[in-house]
Amino acid sequence: MRLPRRLQHGESAELVEHLGELRGRLVISLLALAAAFAVTYTFHHQLLNWLNVPLGHRRPITLDVSEAFLTSFKVSAYAAFALALPVILWQLWAFLAPALSPQIRRSLSGFVAFATALFVLGIGFAYRVVLPPAIHFLTNYDAHQFRIQVRASSYYSFVLLVLLAVGIVFELPIFILALVRLTVLSSRTLRKKRRLGYVIVAALAVALPGVDPVTTTMEMVPMLLLFESTIWLAVLFERRWQPTPQTGPLQSAQ
Repeated sequence: MRLPRRLQHGESAELVEHLGELRGRLVISLLALAAAFAVTYTFHHQLLNWLNVPLGHRRPITLDVSEAFLTSFKVSAYAAFALALPVILWQLWAFLAPALSPQIRRSLSGFVAFATALFVLGIGFAYRVVLPPAIHFLTNYDAHQFRIQVRASSYYSFVLLVLLAVGIVFELPIFILALVRLTVLSSRTLRKKRRLGYVIVAALAVALPGVDPVTTTMEMVPMLLLFESTIWLAVLFERRWQPTPQTGPLQSAQ
């Protein structure tokens, strides 16, 4: 299969060419997803063991004939999507990039690299810091009153949701800096409304997965730290992004 040709900025193309390129990039994304699933399903035992670490000595149970297979399939599918995501995002970027000027592309490339690093950091933080105390609290709460067992499908859904939620939460600086870059917000407004920001961040933490106070607290603390650090990052980058008389806000110094 021939790889789709990437158009240059400002290059004209007919609708048929755009549709052909889109089809090619969709096929590449699906092939990458299928290849990633073959890898993750082959090693799904290692994935399950990795996800079971926060449980300690406990072992998840299944209550349905097909639950073991469907749970392993679901975990493998999620892992495959995460593994294939760089290829999928690159295909999406290659399709949309010709519509953007080189200056905007450079700005977006920096944001994407920063966002990827924050997302990986968030998943690592969730796995190492958030999940162990949260799982321990939940699986030992009123243990003298209940015979606590952990159902596999519910456990893995909870763990994957927490990992994803914390990873997305760590994107908070990107979201705020993007608003500053687009002049929707300013560092002065962020400093002035700092207390309101804290309230909003706390409300977001409560809305995240994990109804227990331990999980909520472990999610809220990094969000508050990220929000505070983002305010000072906004001060730094806002000065750099100040447009000159010869350039507009999107063409200012990168």
